[in-house]
Amino acid sequence: MNAEVERTARFGTAIHITALDGIINVNSLFTLAVFIGLAWSPTDPNNSLVDDPKCVASPKIAEDLICFHVYSFSSFLFSSLVALSLKQAIRIARTSCETRRLMIFTFDMCHVNKNGLRVGYLISAVGSVCGCGFLMMALVNVAQIKLGTLGCGSSHTYCAVVPLLIFVPLGLVIYVFFVLFAFTH
Repeated sequence: MNAEVERTARFGTAIHITALDGIINVNSLFTLAVFIGLAWSPTDPNNSLVDDPKCVASPKIAEDLICFHVYSFSSFLFSSLVALSLKQAIRIARTSCETRRLMIFTFDMCHVNKNGLRVGYLISAVGSVCGCGFLMMALVNVAQIKLGTLGCGSSHTYCAVVPLLIFVPLGLVIYVFFVLFAFTH
């Protein structure tokens, strides 16, 4: 029985590090998307495909675009920093592990505070969810600047925005469900 507990502790730690690596990698990709979005100038008249002057996006929409990009960046950075901190805590715990030998197998016994780890995962997930929400709102503003405002009734704008407003929240709900499931089990 002791060998099974040791194997689970070592395997669980590897799973935790892999999960944290996944969070960091996804946040890095989204952060790259935010930087690409910030490099784009929304006030450049060559960026718009709108012919009707009534449908041209206001400067307020361009300001919101920049704000949402910054909020998104800060949320992804926060989430990644929390995940990196958790990963470092696990590594520090692994270096202070005691090694036990059972027959021909060697096991490392690491003592990681599972409640602290769960709370850290939850905080990191909240940062990722907020970052995705802000990035989605920034993309809605990009669509309004490029294709015309939503109030104008442009079918192209609605065709771009509606799938975004359906699939991103749906994906976030699924993500939150699995994070909460992992948090409680």
